[in-house]
Amino acid sequence: MKVPRLVVRPDVPGRRGLVIWGVVVLVLLLVWVAFEWGRGNLGLPGGITPDRVTLRDRVVSLEDEIRMLRVELARRESERVGQARERTELARTIGELRADVQRLESELGFYRGVVGAGGTADALKVQQFKVSRMPDAGSYRMRLVLGRPLNPQGNVAGRLRITIEGTQASGPVELGLAELADVEGGELPFDFRYLQEFEQVIRLPAGFTPVRTVVELTPSRKGVNPVRESFPWTLEN
Repeated sequence: MKVPRLVVRPDVPGRRGLVIWGVVVLVLLLVWVAFEWGRGNLGLPGGITPDRVTLRDRVVSLEDEIRMLRVELARRESERVGQARERTELARTIGELRADVQRLESELGFYRGVVGAGGTADALKVQQFKVSRMPDAGSYRMRLVLGRPLNPQGNVAGRLRITIEGTQASGPVELGLAELADVEGGELPFDFRYLQEFEQVIRLPAGFTPVRTVVELTPSRKGVNPVRESFPWTLEN
């Protein structure tokens, strides 16, 4: 029969507790290190590296620059729109002034013709002649003003003839008021002392291309010379 041996081991008080506490402290230390490492990667306060701070400062700086550029761009766009409006308004004003100058020059020429400095008292003249388009195709309104110098001796009377010269497929053609406006005899009477205005609507035949208009004045009184003037076919705006 085998007799068991008795083994006697020394017992150190608190040794097991120290081991347990050591393990707990080690685990807590590992947890804290992992937590700090995670905060640094997430960009949380307390874990921001110097490189990340630099990058964030650069982002803020770029955002400020972009904001300033957008403000400047908006200001420039506003100025550009304002300048475009000013240019448009200036162009419109210049156009109106040019039209006024042309109108006044036309009136000046008209009244100079009426005054007729250096002309004879019985001289006749076509002061104005204009042609404008009518709404109907091929229809036109002719307006002419006959005049004499100031201080004439009584009225002057006579006949007015208008002829439009142009071309058709057959060649050169001359058309009078008898063909263009059903005016009997192709003539209109005039009788005035200073001025007389005429308006006549005409219709050009299809295929006819007008080139110029010839106006003839034949006074019925002796001593007054007849007048023949031609005007290129241009339409009034």
